[in-house]
Amino acid sequence: MDVYISDILLNAPFEIVVLTALIVLVLESTRGTRPNISSWTSIGGLSLAAVAALTNLGASVETFGGMLQSGGFANYYGALFCISAVMTILFSRNYFERQNYHRGEAYILLLFATLGMMVIAASNDLIMIFLGIELMSICLYVLAGLFRHRDRSNEASLKYFLLGAFATGFLLYGIALIYGSTGTTNIASIRTAFPHVSHDLLFLTGSGLLLAGFAFKIAAVPFHMWAPDVYEGSPTPISGFMSTGAKAAAFAALIAVFSRVFGPSENAVHQIIALIAAASMIAGNVVALAQSNLKRLLAYSSIAHAGYMLVGLAAGTADGQIGVMYYLAVYALMNLGAFGIIGALETENDQNLQMDDYAGLSEREPVLAACMAVFLFGLAGFPPLAGFFGKYYVFLAAVKARLLWLAVIGVLASLMSAYYYLRIIVFMYFEKTKAESVPISVPMSVRWTVIFCAVLVLLFGLFPSVIVQTVLRVLF
Repeated sequence: MDVYISDILLNAPFEIVVLTALIVLVLESTRGTRPNISSWTSIGGLSLAAVAALTNLGASVETFGGMLQSGGFANYYGALFCISAVMTILFSRNYFERQNYHRGEAYILLLFATLGMMVIAASNDLIMIFLGIELMSICLYVLAGLFRHRDRSNEASLKYFLLGAFATGFLLYGIALIYGSTGTTNIASIRTAFPHVSHDLLFLTGSGLLLAGFAFKIAAVPFHMWAPDVYEGSPTPISGFMSTGAKAAAFAALIAVFSRVFGPSENAVHQIIALIAAASMIAGNVVALAQSNLKRLLAYSSIAHAGYMLVGLAAGTADGQIGVMYYLAVYALMNLGAFGIIGALETENDQNLQMDDYAGLSEREPVLAACMAVFLFGLAGFPPLAGFFGKYYVFLAAVKARLLWLAVIGVLASLMSAYYYLRIIVFMYFEKTKAESVPISVPMSVRWTVIFCAVLVLLFGLFPSVIVQTVLRVLF
């Protein structure tokens, strides 16, 4: 495979992230741990990579012999991953200090996890998708168990690793079967061969295994059981990053493989995706109703939101892709903001994580309470916030694709979710502060990041065309 200068220049966002990760690695290895320097270096490199990605949202161009693509779809997701990582680092700095575990290694792992996500979104080959998923996953396994002196964190890391390795087996075996039936791992070539292998049992089995591997990464039913324990045991900002960045990366792979290869929703694979979407929306919301721990509640909420996004994917149309890409962007803002507030209020030894710990928050921290209310209303799908339009676009795509039953389940599931989201708001605004509540000290960097997320959730709800037009430019 010939490598040209243009390949290197077009993939500048990747190279910036790699260079930043290596600089932070050298800083940490030569001078001892310097987490503050490492964190600001990481923020600077990721911000520069996000700018580089956003300046090239034109048509996609194949690079490195067709293994990767640059621009358009890849850069949209690349910018989303980098911005999510920047917000995670801003939330993490103070959080790790309060937990007495501020180490630069966390930022190195975050950088390499972000790189893996970017590789997934830019991949034009199943082998590259696999490499990106493994790079991302290995870093997340370690990040989940970052507090290695805590049993719950070790448990989260071990569960994530063991089940993730099992899912990797599904993924790799699925790729092998698809290669065996089509003779290629290139996604464009598989699409060309699809009419000839669409009824081949070997190809369909491989596709099913591939779908199972991706479903694990997005925590969709029935591959969701790891999520609540892992989210609860992981450092809170890392849980937010898993629920947004890792989920977005897996959806980028799902769109690249299933929407581009399989086409409209009439085939069996998209019908299976529709069933997984329905099960995820129902199971995620039903179990979330019984949760009092906010991290577990948001974990089950994340399962439900994976179902909402799968509704757009089940449609198998351009409208569905647009809805999913819009949803992922606004969901990242809402969920990162919510986890950022939970991490800011959490004290040592996992305190302040129960729903009743938020009683009277509006009196103690009116700004944080207002921002949390914005995120929760958005996640519930209340207009005019961005979460409403995320659900509107994916449900509309399902209706257009003659999946009315799936859209109806989605609407009913959204109504169900309103109960547990509003319950938190009731505690914040209508319950009295507990006598034993400790004073809250939230740094300005966290406050402004949370406010920034809340403002964008409102603006993208009032002006959804900002993201929609960008997505249209990326896809077409």
